[in-house]
Amino acid sequence: MEAFATYPDLEGKVVVVMGIGQSGPTDVETWGNGAAIALGFTHNKATVFGCDISIAAAEFTARRLRERGGACDVMAADVTKLADVQTVIDSVMEKYDRIDILVNNVGMTISGDPATLEEAVWDKQIDINLKSVYLACHVVLPIMQKQGFGSIINNASIAGIRYLGKPQVAYNAAKAAVIQFTKATACIYAPIGIRMNAVAPGLMHVPLVETLARSEDPGQQAAYRKIVENNVPMGHMGDAVDVANGVVFLSSASARYITGHTLVIDGGLTCSTGT
Repeated sequence: MEAFATYPDLEGKVVVVMGIGQSGPTDVETWGNGAAIALGFTHNKATVFGCDISIAAAEFTARRLRERGGACDVMAADVTKLADVQTVIDSVMEKYDRIDILVNNVGMTISGDPATLEEAVWDKQIDINLKSVYLACHVVLPIMQKQGFGSIINNASIAGIRYLGKPQVAYNAAKAAVIQFTKATACIYAPIGIRMNAVAPGLMHVPLVETLARSEDPGQQAAYRKIVENNVPMGHMGDAVDVANGVVFLSSASARYITGHTLVIDGGLTCSTGT
């Protein structure tokens, strides 16, 4: 599973991963997106500093990385709060005095259509999936601007590109906004040496899917079946390493002329009719 490309230019780079933990069981080898992204960077001998709202989840990832020889520090943070984001970035700068790469990986979905979704749930979805990206960029971009270089990768979703057969309108809206935020910001900062791109994962086999599979709740079992039985043209789900490989590539010098781009990683799903 852990098949990563190697980019020599990433060695020694300082990478900040917002959302380095993972939800779901810890007794399987499956990696969440944030954890796999961190693994992809440590595979390339970069130094990772990660945060997560759950310090236990962050430390679980850090232990797995260190067992494989990776360098990783973690801390707890709620990335929907400016003070927490500022604390994370201040800690990174105090230790390393630069940030080469920022990955905004935090996100979650809650089902609901405009008529039934409660206002508080809508606000929470926008905060987690969109405001978190803005806040991290709000704090990090001035640092990268002073440095004269930097790369930022935002984790969007194919849910921001097309309807996937279930009502998750706040998530759809927020992820679509992340894609446009990425395009606009990339144009603003391109002249000063900062690149910004996004990845849009499709149906990925991550630990959260394992949770659905093991659940005794009929609703979660139905959600699991809908995910795994979806007719992806390649015939199978992807996994977090597929996402990580996209993020690491876009962060490397191999993508030096790519900015404002959203890399879709979905086995062809958004190219098909989905039937």
